[in-house]
Amino acid sequence: MEIWHNPRCSKSRAAKQRLDDSNADYTERRYLDDPPTEEELDHVLKLLDKHPWEIARTKEAAYPKDLEHDRQKWIEHMVANPSLIERPIIIDGDQARIER
Repeated sequence: MEIWHNPRCSKSRAAKQRLDDSNADYTERRYLDDPPTEEELDHVLKLLDKHPWEIARTKEAAYPKDLEHDRQKWIEHMVANPSLIERPIIIDGDQARIER
């Protein structure tokens, strides 16, 4: 299991705490410091059954207000600006979920 974690985010800290409390075996990925590759983000989006713009944080400065709904362009933009990725995301095998 892996958690894409931002320690400054209260929801992310709470999700990590739940994993710790349940003694879950997981890897913490601070995705702002270690952004996913395009392939990794695409894979997680497929597990979530979402388009990139559906998990984008709309209030971030890097949010592209005029970017067409082109999956690849959005993935490229989100990898270059990982603060846009909603958090936290927990990946467990062939499943992923946003823990909000």
